[in-house]
Amino acid sequence: MTKADIVDILAEGTGLTKIETAAVVDGMIATISYALKKGEPVDLRGFGRFQTVDRAPRMGRNPKTGIEVPIPARRMPVFRVSKHFREFVNTPFEADEQLIVSEE
Repeated sequence: MTKADIVDILAEGTGLTKIETAAVVDGMIATISYALKKGEPVDLRGFGRFQTVDRAPRMGRNPKTGIEVPIPARRMPVFRVSKHFREFVNTPFEADEQLIVSEE
């Protein structure tokens, strides 16, 4: 599934235009990205948590030449799945299931 597919499904479920829905999806991605860049975690209850973790510097190896190369320290974005979402994904798929867009 691509971002365009998500926009199509959400536009159909909400009644918004595809342009409006694409702006919302892009805004959500930008907001999550900016929060992670600032070092803030993003919790989406029932879905999961986006956060960053610090990776220590280490020595890696070039697989082609075998030469060791230093890999600098860096922050990596990670996603931790919520228990509710993990359980949902592991239930059998019903062919007649439909996306229900919450109006909360």
